[in-house]
Amino acid sequence: YLTFDCGYENGNTAKILDVLQDHNAPAAFFVVGNYLETEPDLIRRMAEEGHTVGNHTWSHPDMTRVTDESAFAAQLQKVRAAYQEITGQEMSMYYRPPQGLYSTDSLKMAQALGYKTVFWSLAYVDWKTDSQPGEQEAIDKLTSRIHGGAVVLLHNTSATNAAVLDRVLTAWEKMGYNFGTLDELFAH
Repeated sequence: YLTFDCGYENGNTAKILDVLQDHNAPAAFFVVGNYLETEPDLIRRMAEEGHTVGNHTWSHPDMTRVTDESAFAAQLQKVRAAYQEITGQEMSMYYRPPQGLYSTDSLKMAQALGYKTVFWSLAYVDWKTDSQPGEQEAIDKLTSRIHGGAVVLLHNTSATNAAVLDRVLTAWEKMGYNFGTLDELFAH
């Protein structure tokens, strides 16, 4: 299950979408408010190409510190409303807490709002745009750590991800893996 966290755009997402399309690989893109405001065309493309667009909060706060239920709900509702305005569609009810930070209370608040919280089982340090891993390092990490049922966390801002994604997906396919949607994941 391929997932991308999208905090802002720096020129890599279109290439990532092209590679996903070439591999017929569905992905989930967890977006924040800034991304919705600045990249409506990419948001529409994600939706049109059948990808899941999930909620990563409006302003990417530590949601364990947002203890007021109305403030918590507002972080998620603003994203949903902006997505609907851009696409004319309802947003999928998948939520990824910023930085993966959660508490029992924050998980309960998300669930009460109808969200399924999505974490990951495979990630590597790809979010530091000024300190990107080399291509071979990224390929080695992603291919050696893959496992059945993996929920892979990548970041759309990673130039390395954009450069190696085709090779990584090809390697995973040769290893016998295929790509599923979050709907399929949560149906199990």
